[in-house]
Amino acid sequence: MTNLLQVHDLEKNYGSHKAVDSITFELAEGTSTALIGPNGAGKTTTLSMLAGLVTPTNGSILFRGKPKPDIRASIGYLPQYPKFFPWLTALEFTEMAAVLSGVEKRKALAEAKKTLEFVGLGDAMKKRAGTFSGGMKQRLGLAQAIVHEPELLLLDEPVSALDPVGRRQVMNLLKELQQKTTILYSTHILNDAEEMTDQLLFLRKGVLVENGSLDSIREKYANPRILIDFESVIEAERFTALSPWAVRLEKKQVSIDAGKDEVSTSEVVALLHTESLHIRKVELQTASLEEIFMKVAVEE
Repeated sequence: MTNLLQVHDLEKNYGSHKAVDSITFELAEGTSTALIGPNGAGKTTTLSMLAGLVTPTNGSILFRGKPKPDIRASIGYLPQYPKFFPWLTALEFTEMAAVLSGVEKRKALAEAKKTLEFVGLGDAMKKRAGTFSGGMKQRLGLAQAIVHEPELLLLDEPVSALDPVGRRQVMNLLKELQQKTTILYSTHILNDAEEMTDQLLFLRKGVLVENGSLDSIREKYANPRILIDFESVIEAERFTALSPWAVRLEKKQVSIDAGKDEVSTSEVVALLHTESLHIRKVELQTASLEEIFMKVAVEE
């Protein structure tokens, strides 16, 4: 894959505070990357620097190997809380955004109409932005970010302010956009990261603490464990006494650290069968993305 964006030692200081501390990463063309971290981790500052809205203190940003590209034409940006001129209609605003982003004036109106249809605002394009609900404003914000068909789309918490229905609708739109452009988005909704992500970037206090594909991150922090659900507390206690492995007992459930003890599910099932123990289920579990998030981006 061709690298669309290369970020090297990017840093932003506000006085003595390092909002972003020398982060380095690359975005391959045609991929979707999630920027993950708790509040204050530096996600918005990073996106703002990439969008050209904030000047880095140090470091470099290369777009297709070149510094300082025509950012307005090459990048689409959706802030977490998009603002609009309330007196403009959705069509007027999106057409204006198209022209400012380099679309020819004679094409801007048609592109604005097409984009508003795509984001689900076709029936509301002649309504003033000041009358829009939160979900409609988020769609309009997305429209202004993509009307010029940017090569790189930067999204800051694109669905965090939406209700479940609005969130699902916007996520479906983003999945469609995945097929056309490179996306970097910040989120703390981990289901989103699992749903549409090729790469994860974990930020903690401005530092990039982990970087990799979803599969590689899962494998690295898998922490596999075997969970056995017994039919009675007595049988769970009996298994605990017999087990050659270190186990954790909690009422009718026993868990085994499969990675630490290098034990397979088949070995556990064999012991259960030999001892004629009655169980409800045996399953191999791995760390959820939420557990990985807590370990990587929150805990120190």
